[in-house]
Amino acid sequence: MAATGTATRAANPAAGWVGSGQVSGRTGDTVDWITRFGLVATVALLFAISGGMLWLVGYNYDGLTGNPATKIHPSTYLLVLVFAWRACTFGNPIGYMVAVADRRPASALMAVISIVLLVVVVARQRPGMAGMIDTFVAPALLVMMLAEDDEKTFARMQTVVHAIMTVNALLALFEFATKTLIFPYRLDGEVFMSDLRSTALQGHPLSNATVTSIYVLALLSGSRSLSMPLRLGLIGLQFAALVAFGGRSAMVLTIVLGGCYLLIQGLRGLRTGRVNLLGAALGLILAALVPVVIAVAAAYGFFDALLERFVSDSGSANARVEMFELFKHFELRDLIVGPDIDLIESLRRISGLEQGIENPIIRMVLYQGAFFTLLLFVGFALFMHEVARRCHAGIWLLMLGWLILLNTSESLASKTTLMTKFVVIALVLYRPARVVVGQRAREPGDGQPKGLPLRR
Repeated sequence: MAATGTATRAANPAAGWVGSGQVSGRTGDTVDWITRFGLVATVALLFAISGGMLWLVGYNYDGLTGNPATKIHPSTYLLVLVFAWRACTFGNPIGYMVAVADRRPASALMAVISIVLLVVVVARQRPGMAGMIDTFVAPALLVMMLAEDDEKTFARMQTVVHAIMTVNALLALFEFATKTLIFPYRLDGEVFMSDLRSTALQGHPLSNATVTSIYVLALLSGSRSLSMPLRLGLIGLQFAALVAFGGRSAMVLTIVLGGCYLLIQGLRGLRTGRVNLLGAALGLILAALVPVVIAVAAAYGFFDALLERFVSDSGSANARVEMFELFKHFELRDLIVGPDIDLIESLRRISGLEQGIENPIIRMVLYQGAFFTLLLFVGFALFMHEVARRCHAGIWLLMLGWLILLNTSESLASKTTLMTKFVVIALVLYRPARVVVGQRAREPGDGQPKGLPLRR
């Protein structure tokens, strides 16, 4: 027995760190109920709690002033607590961290890079401390925890995502119809009264538009556990909410990518020679009704606010041109290590870029330097590849839409929970179907860390 244990540790170094963690007797049921509940609650907080809601309870999340501890989203705090709990109940905290890092190395790498950059940001007294945590550490930590592949956790997360996104869309349409924002976006308590775009549960209209667009694409090429009529109903509801949010880039991208995907799928179905008659009849009925619905909605002014956004973009297009002019004021050395912050802020005000630099790569180069931007970009690319590998083939549509939308705003260059939300939608709604084969649970000496599923 001793010889067997030694051989196991030699074959799998992570196994040697494992303490007395318990492995479930059933495949796909590997974590305790507290961990499972904590992960589901984390997703619920992530999708349902915005900065506007937090302000109402005295938690200044979106603002520039206030306690630094309030600049981190509550879902991130809860995720860290769940991670710590799981590490302790696993038997050996170090063993747990080694095991999950071994199964999701790119996620572990991005977490390490983000923490190192966090230390650098603090040491250099540059902005973006909370951004490193919420934007990069949180999604990496979540992916590592989901490496245990607990089927019940994924099933409950899927229910939570569909339920909250449905409520989010309904609330957006209510706000659009009544011209009353329930949880308006606030910056240090100030509400922008001139912007009546719906904020719903996600807070900022553009964050809402991005998440909703990604969710619509996921309903098209993922969410295979839902029936076709239910998926079509959710797509229609979310598409109407997109109009209320007023996100031009998200709207155009959803129409173009969604239309191309449906065309490809339709041609593929015709090539196989097998066409579902009920589905074809339903498609023809919808195709006939859609123009009528659009005409009626346009007659009642439903698209007026969105069309106004296309006519007058509040200087957004000009900002995308002016941001390139900023590079003329810096030497190459400054761009590599990061220019002086006061100079950048002055140039932004002079150039009319107070609302932000609407590209994550350019903003990060200006504020953190090209070297750290490149380092983080490598970690991000490997992380995205690792997430895509855990999903079924339809993930290409979601991934393409995500990468395009990222470059239409500051997105990942500032504090945001968008990447964590994307990770949840990708891993939960594109989860490959599993065939559970009857087999005994492996014991600690079988070469797999206890409490973790078999390596796929």
